[in-house]
Amino acid sequence: MNRKNGFIVVYTGKGKGKTTAALGLSLRAIGHGAKVFMVQFKKAESDKSGEIESIRKYLSSCFQVFQTGRKGPVASGEDIPEEEYSLAWDGFVKGKEALFSGEYELVIWDEINVVMDLGLLPVDKVVEALKERPPHVDIVLTGRSAPAEIIEIADLVSEVEDVKHPFHKGVKARTGMEF
Repeated sequence: MNRKNGFIVVYTGKGKGKTTAALGLSLRAIGHGAKVFMVQFKKAESDKSGEIESIRKYLSSCFQVFQTGRKGPVASGEDIPEEEYSLAWDGFVKGKEALFSGEYELVIWDEINVVMDLGLLPVDKVVEALKERPPHVDIVLTGRSAPAEIIEIADLVSEVEDVKHPFHKGVKARTGMEF
């Protein structure tokens, strides 16, 4: 893939499918010869999602993943353990390295919107990195509550709505569908 103009893409909203959309975009890019790097914020390395297992099994030559976060979610308003800040910063540093490395055509910062919303990363540092990125690199930011500053500089923003979901009827997350 040889392009001059990379986009900033944001998938946000309360509905299911933001990470899935980013992964679909990555498959499309890989199909055209791109290399992809994804930082998964808020996800511990021990998380065994189907997408990560597939990437490691079938796409490891063209799709690298770095997971950072402690096991279990941190909700807005909850006391945040100090280690969460350093884990978020580690992910951001890795994500910036990938963004500026010249090795990847597509970089995904999965759940970074949530990380910024929780105050684990300063929005201005993320905006600065996005503005300084190499012009040919596409970058995707996912997660609920995308900050206004991110939406403003993005080239494409999609908001995923939660219209109807089995969780509302008490159905638990299912292997192969939610993880």
